[in-house]
Amino acid sequence: MEANAKSLNYYTYGSAAPTIQSMIDAETRRMEVTQLKPKEAKKRIRRMEKIKAAAAAEAKAVPGISVFAVLGTLFVSVLMVFVVLAQINYNETAGETARLSVQLKELTERHRVLELAFESVIDIKEVERYARDELGMSRPDAGQIVVINTTPRDSARVVETGQERGVQGFGSFIRSLTDYFR
Repeated sequence: MEANAKSLNYYTYGSAAPTIQSMIDAETRRMEVTQLKPKEAKKRIRRMEKIKAAAAAEAKAVPGISVFAVLGTLFVSVLMVFVVLAQINYNETAGETARLSVQLKELTERHRVLELAFESVIDIKEVERYARDELGMSRPDAGQIVVINTTPRDSARVVETGQERGVQGFGSFIRSLTDYFR
């Protein structure tokens, strides 16, 4: 069990690649086993010092963050801010539309009431008397009347009203996002 734990320490992150420390240990054992000439020993010692310096640098190394990852995160964040602002603008516009629809209904009703009041004020007999006596007008003969057929009046159909959709706030925003990503 102890041999397995020791052998695991000689490999980088459980891979087959040896760690720098295991390379240093192997070199030290080789130097102990063989008797080296002084020149050769100095070369190996310099090489071991370089390996130790590399090991120290590796231990201090901090993994970097990719510039593209930072830029991508920033870009997505800016897009999300724009989406939130667009949703806020949409909700404000929908609220204004609902308010104006109510105002339009009130004004339409008021217009109808005023037309009825106007029609009740005008007396057709009085208008005929004024036209005949004051303005010298007369009723047209049958040959003077011509009927002109025109195209039918334009019409419109409301498919969705403001009451059906309504302003639902944050819930509609989340629902629109989930519908978008489906």
